Amino acid sequence: MSQLGRRRFLIYSGATLGASVLLKACGETPTETGTPTESAPATESTPAASSGETIKVGLLHSLSGTMAISETTVVDAEELAIEEINAKGGILGKQIEIVKEDGASDWPTFAEKATKLIDQDKVAVVFGCWTSASRKAVLPVFESKNHMLWYPVQYEGQECSKNIFYTGAAPNQQIEPAVQWLLDNKGKKFFLVGSDYVFPRTANTIIKEQLKALGRETVGEDYLPLGNTEVTPIITKIKAALPDGGVIFNSLNGDSNVAFFKQLQGAGLNPDKYPSMSVSIAEEEVRQIGKEFLIGHYAAWNYFQTVETPENKTWVEAFKAKYGADRVTNDPMEAAYIMVYLWKQAVEKAGTTELEAVRAAALGQEFAAPEGPVKMSVNHHISKTVRIGQVRDDGLFDIVFSTPGPVDPIPWNQYVPDTKGYACDWSDPAKGGKYKV
Repeated sequence: MSQLGRRRFLIYSGATLGASVLLKACGETPTETGTPTESAPATESTPAASSGETIKVGLLHSLSGTMAISETTVVDAEELAIEEINAKGGILGKQIEIVKEDGASDWPTFAEKATKLIDQDKVAVVFGCWTSASRKAVLPVFESKNHMLWYPVQYEGQECSKNIFYTGAAPNQQIEPAVQWLLDNKGKKFFLVGSDYVFPRTANTIIKEQLKALGRETVGEDYLPLGNTEVTPIITKIKAALPDGGVIFNSLNGDSNVAFFKQLQGAGLNPDKYPSMSVSIAEEEVRQIGKEFLIGHYAAWNYFQTVETPENKTWVEAFKAKYGADRVTNDPMEAAYIMVYLWKQAVEKAGTTELEAVRAAALGQEFAAPEGPVKMSVNHHISKTVRIGQVRDDGLFDIVFSTPGPVDPIPWNQYVPDTKGYACDWSDPAKGGKYKV
């Protein structure tokens, strides 16, 4: 990233100054204590594109830059869903028209492109973002214009916006169960590694609070600027903090992971003594990093390509038929694929693309997803099955743990003191984005 890009990035990531900083954007502005302050009320909804022969939708992801390694595949999944829907007659008798924009792994660019999609292209909805930094950058745009973003990636929680529907995991559907599984099966000493922005820092705050509640603690914590590949100092710190082995909890994003896992192996920190648990590495990243550097390590997700459901078999076959037999599917791609269908169902229930009607109709929507059944909660997150996988010789994952069924989402973390006891309910105006249970 350019120096200018880094400075702009730091502006958007600045709210993560301390480990206790909790970022939230439910029509509110986050503060350093995690206590929200009132923001200006949203304007009336920007009219959605409902006239003409098509319904316009925006796809807003990084097609270039450090995050392109992950985000381009999400676009593939969204386009497949739209192609399938159009082949079956579209929505409300109209075809879906895609307007695609490149966020370029630059958070101000995401905000600019979101504004363009809403004001100029008049899209009915935006499917977009990957990093929490990009989501935080566009959130004021969607809230000020009272528009709608569907966000497909697991994240750190501590947010519950009226204007966003989240189809990736909340922390209680990924991070927390991964920590518990590691404690039960792999070790009691944790070293936390992450990219230096919103998601890893807030995720690690949650992990530290969870470990403290369970009578455990971290032995080290370090971060890399997004896109940085200078991982040798982190490897050195891990060896010093865990001389006899231990758990590495990894929330690096983008191509920093390539350097990290190559040097981890090169330093002899193999998964038998130094198992890593990643929450941003899935099948596509394994393919691009090189499976030989990841075999034996772990990842926590809600979906793996190896999930055995009829819906997954159909989806994987359709994906490979469109994009090639060598391609793989992964969790963010699956969450992106199903969010298009959940939005479609909400539009059909509402009988219109009018934003308020679709927002109300989305609550309670169910879908037979490749990962298993999902349901949209009143907190704009979906129920999801939790799974932990271990990288195997072919670059896919053996599923070593799975919850018996879907786990209900909890956006406001119940380990972190500032948000313990809070919930979100957009079906009740008296409760809204954050209320005390």
